[in-house]
Amino acid sequence: MIDTIFLILSLFALAGAIGMITLSNTMHSALSFLVTVFAIAGLYALLNASFLFMVQIIIYAGAIIALLLFIVMFLNIKEDKLKEPNRYNIMLVVAIILAPVDYLLFQAFLKMPHIGDFSTTLDNFGDVKMLGNELFKGWLVPFEAISVLLLVALIGSIVLARKKERE
Repeated sequence: MIDTIFLILSLFALAGAIGMITLSNTMHSALSFLVTVFAIAGLYALLNASFLFMVQIIIYAGAIIALLLFIVMFLNIKEDKLKEPNRYNIMLVVAIILAPVDYLLFQAFLKMPHIGDFSTTLDNFGDVKMLGNELFKGWLVPFEAISVLLLVALIGSIVLARKKERE
């Protein structure tokens, strides 16, 4: 049963990602991205990673997608501005270039030793307390560096927006 749910969620994630890339209407592309985000949240739920499941739903599906849709509607992007005549040719070339990498990854996957049961063995797997302890004990400096980087990017975008406003 879990394997069937995994396959269904994986197909939804792939279909949403392909739809996000190939659809020319920006609203349809954003909604395809929403399908992908929900499918990945379902995959997190299958892994018993409850914190990642909740973050995926609340942050990505709630905030990020709402912000993306708001920006798309606010900018009123017309479809004629988004026409790329060689879009499918470029996708085909990139797929051909990446085919050897995919082949190597597939061969490496086939040569992996059989692990057997993929179920989690820890009772507290995906627990918020365990995640917080690992994040703030072993990864405190990179976590704070990323927060400072995001703050600098936010301030830089405000400064650039105000310069354009004055001109």
